[in-house]
Amino acid sequence: MFKSYQIKWFFILTGILTISTLLLRQETISEYPYWQFINYGFQLAGSIFICWLIIGYFFLHKVNSLTIYSKFVISVLLSIIASFVAGYLFFTFLPPNVLATRVVLYDNLSDLKLHFTGSFFLSLVCYVVFYSTHTNAALQETKLENEILGQAHLRAQLISLQQQISPHFLFNSLSTLKTIATDQPTKNYVVQLATVYRYVLNFNEEYLTPLIDEINFIRSYLYIMNERFEDGLKVDIQVQEEHLKLFVPALSLQLLIENATKHNAISLEQPLHISIRTDNTPALIVENNFQPKKIKPEGTGNGLKNITERYKLLVKRPIEIIKNEHIFSVTIPLLQK
Repeated sequence: MFKSYQIKWFFILTGILTISTLLLRQETISEYPYWQFINYGFQLAGSIFICWLIIGYFFLHKVNSLTIYSKFVISVLLSIIASFVAGYLFFTFLPPNVLATRVVLYDNLSDLKLHFTGSFFLSLVCYVVFYSTHTNAALQETKLENEILGQAHLRAQLISLQQQISPHFLFNSLSTLKTIATDQPTKNYVVQLATVYRYVLNFNEEYLTPLIDEINFIRSYLYIMNERFEDGLKVDIQVQEEHLKLFVPALSLQLLIENATKHNAISLEQPLHISIRTDNTPALIVENNFQPKKIKPEGTGNGLKNITERYKLLVKRPIEIIKNEHIFSVTIPLLQK
């Protein structure tokens, strides 16, 4: 409310009108007690605040049956009436406003006309100031949104160009490498690497992928990882068949395995055991024995943060992380598309 109703500008307007009307007095005001200044400022601020809220309400709320001109007339008329009533209540229940240039009563038609005229000009000033600040804020917000959209568009164009250029070159190179390779292990490695790369290129962060596709991809990914870690990395996959048709965010399983291999020590003497299984909630659980590296790797937590944010954006459901001195476990919900 503070931002949408431009309350900052209400205080600025109140300060300007209070100080300027006091300075316009011809006689000295230093002889008056301080509470008279508080009384004067409170009455003026109260009238301005009522006008400000009424005008702001009509600016910020859409009324289908009213045109822009109708909203202007109704908001100004209501603020005039409200300011007039507030002035009468202040006059009736608060101490006399001796700082006013001339005390105007409510005894006759001439007095009422003066009060009405004052309320009219006060409402008009509030409308002009609110209109100016609201329009400027809307223009600034639109400009910022356009800049953000422009940057996103440029990033999308860059990614599109990269995906158009690099896949053909890489797949042709992998095909050539497979042809010239003389031993079967090298050929198998090239085939699995091509499978991994093809899957990564096809995935879209905005969509879900079937668990069966993610599992097939992760087998190719683990083939490459096992060439690197050999028997230092042991992965057990136990996924119930009825869960294979459910969905997870694409590459989420790869991020969890990468997180485990990145932050844990791996050796033949101290293997890293990773368990991939499902339960009947249904959920996918990735668990590993906790043996952290002595030197903390850079970018800690990026993979888990990525998965957490994607679940929050896609389905507004949390992931569960369990960490103790023996195990590290992440549970992600399996989803219906």
